Amino acid sequence: MNLLVDSHSHLDVDEFDADRADVVARARAVGVTRQIVPAIEASTWPVLRDVCTSFDGLFPAYGLHPMYLDRHVDAHVNELRGWIERERPVAIGECGLDYFVEGLDRDRQRTLFDAHLRLARDFDLPLIVHARHAVDDVIAAVRRIGGLRGVVHSFSGSHQQAEMLWANGFMIGLGGPVTYERANRLRTLAATMPIEHLLLETDSPDQPGAACRGQRNEPARLVDVLAVIASLRRQSDSEVAAATTANAERLFRLTPLRSPSA
Repeated sequence: MNLLVDSHSHLDVDEFDADRADVVARARAVGVTRQIVPAIEASTWPVLRDVCTSFDGLFPAYGLHPMYLDRHVDAHVNELRGWIERERPVAIGECGLDYFVEGLDRDRQRTLFDAHLRLARDFDLPLIVHARHAVDDVIAAVRRIGGLRGVVHSFSGSHQQAEMLWANGFMIGLGGPVTYERANRLRTLAATMPIEHLLLETDSPDQPGAACRGQRNEPARLVDVLAVIASLRRQSDSEVAAATTANAERLFRLTPLRSPSA
């Protein structure tokens, strides 16, 4: 069995309250033994912490998602510093910039994002970044602060933008969208990019793949993402699994695991 890391799963959200243990069990049954669970807003940090302590293999990240800008206040940045000091998460996030959703104050987004970047530098932690229609500004901010590393999850930019991210210490996360046959640019990137910069993700419960469109997504579906990317790269599932799992272990400083069948 391939050992996989879901580098982006919101397993703490309400959509999983009724069957969270079953969701974790289904993921483990197909080899998804570890999940990185990024936060959305300050009010959910305690729930996120409790969920991650309730199941082996769940690792929290704390941050303030740009799409929920109206729920964040300036005091949350100081609170975030305290949470990081106490809880010692594996990453900071989800944070970033979203220029797709109308009505989100871009200046305030950039100010909040810069605060996350500085915290990541201070604590030497990777970032989990949301960048929708805003990849260039994300790259500019990362360059301005410097000394950072992380992942831009659900990447949808160009190959040139991906190269600039890699040059600045960032990986890219690919999930359900790559499984759609019409996602030509994304599938070309998945097929040709250096595998050392690739992470696999589901973004559960969002972004279901082609095999489960319209349904709630869950971490067990990571094997569908793996299969598609391996096919696009003309590599075996085991080769892509081993490389992307090693990437996640390196970025998030997870203890390497050895497959029982190895």
